[in-house]
Amino acid sequence: MAIKKLTLLHSNDLHGDFLPHHIDGKEIGGISRLSGYIHKVRKEEENVLYVIAGDMFRGSIIDEEYRGLSTIEMVNLLEPDVATIGNHEVDYGVAHLLFLEKCARFPIINANLYITLNSARLFQPHLTLESGGMRILFIGILTEEVIASTRSEKVIGSFIDVEEAAREIGIICDNYRTTETDMVVLLTHIGIEEDRKLAALLDPDWGVDFIIGAHTHTFMSRPEVINGIPIVQAGTGTSLLGRFDIEYDSDLHQITDYRWSTPAINEDTAPRDEVTETMLERFRSETDAKYKRIVTRLARKLTHPQRNQETELGNLYADLLQDESSFEIMLMGSGSIRKEELGPIVEYQDMVENTPYDDNLWMLKVSGKQFRQMVSYLMRDEAWSGHTEFYQFSRGVRIVWKKSTHELLELSLNGEEITEERMLLIALQNYHFVNFTEFFGVPFEEVAANMKPRVVATSINNIIEEYLSVHHGLDARVEGRITILD
Repeated sequence: MAIKKLTLLHSNDLHGDFLPHHIDGKEIGGISRLSGYIHKVRKEEENVLYVIAGDMFRGSIIDEEYRGLSTIEMVNLLEPDVATIGNHEVDYGVAHLLFLEKCARFPIINANLYITLNSARLFQPHLTLESGGMRILFIGILTEEVIASTRSEKVIGSFIDVEEAAREIGIICDNYRTTETDMVVLLTHIGIEEDRKLAALLDPDWGVDFIIGAHTHTFMSRPEVINGIPIVQAGTGTSLLGRFDIEYDSDLHQITDYRWSTPAINEDTAPRDEVTETMLERFRSETDAKYKRIVTRLARKLTHPQRNQETELGNLYADLLQDESSFEIMLMGSGSIRKEELGPIVEYQDMVENTPYDDNLWMLKVSGKQFRQMVSYLMRDEAWSGHTEFYQFSRGVRIVWKKSTHELLELSLNGEEITEERMLLIALQNYHFVNFTEFFGVPFEEVAANMKPRVVATSINNIIEEYLSVHHGLDARVEGRITILD
């Protein structure tokens, strides 16, 4: 029996989390210590691979200011062996992503983004790496369900669902998994629920050994095994990463044992990497001068603990965007608010990091009947897993939903029931506007027939900054705008 060992490190959803956090006097995370840990393991273990399962971009000023170029430069210093893309990799546009790929000193794979005109893939779909005489086939998967931001780029397409993704995995394995292939690893960016569905669809003869997932920021204490395939995900950011320690019998051509853990990245476990530290400081010094000014002081720290409920920050933002506007109701995407807490001191950096998707604001006219359909669709069962679109509603809206019977018990505005015949002016950010039918379950054409939609603002952050700068001491409470009954 010839046992070989492989250490497979993995990150997902880094989201520009470059700077360390300080908790109870201890430095936690940061890209410098993440780099330090990876390089330490490479010195300690004989065969080490490090992979990234998507969403390197978005979430910090340093990433935003340089439109991802700073991120690529710092991730280059982590020296990943392969990465796949996530939904936020396309936030700056597909053309810009292809430019960033040229700046990456590591391979980026994806099996199912393609040009619709000729079906040409945008990326290499798979990659075989060798370590210690072991050959590992990696396949990158991203379904259309998580790349809604590309809807306006009609030239780009993707597989629709996990069934089609599973078929493509089968095609790749049948063609490129040979007798010399020792392991098959899927790098997916589709979320834990879709990973479970995908694993169940995979034919055991395709030989998939592991699914390293992303997108839902799932913190796991152990792998979840579906159809004999371990599924893992390592939360989000740089405060931890995933680690497989695998034993492989090269005579039997099979994995004989594996252990999976999520080592914490902190001052006790990981040294700082001086090269990464120097580059980070250069980017940070250039952004601090621009972003460290104070915009406002809130009455207290406001929170946004999870997306699928009414929140303090959600109410604040929905209200300030609706205030003195030409529309009656602002629907603020819960996922557009990126921080779990804000204040009481709000610097420009905090503000922009909290609402990084600075796009147009669209006004539409909907009937009361259409609005009831929209709200009922938002409250469907899938919403409570936290991974469908959910919204924060501006002042005066009251929604009472009964989960057990799927009933909309109350839908009112300023104390008056919203009847089916009433017409309402509502507002949405561009991302939600271009995905209206999918996100709200009402055909966009029906709504557009009420009134031609129009842009009422070209930058939501212009509105947010102006409002915050002239209104100090703002407060917001959860006040029952959205009430969920069991």
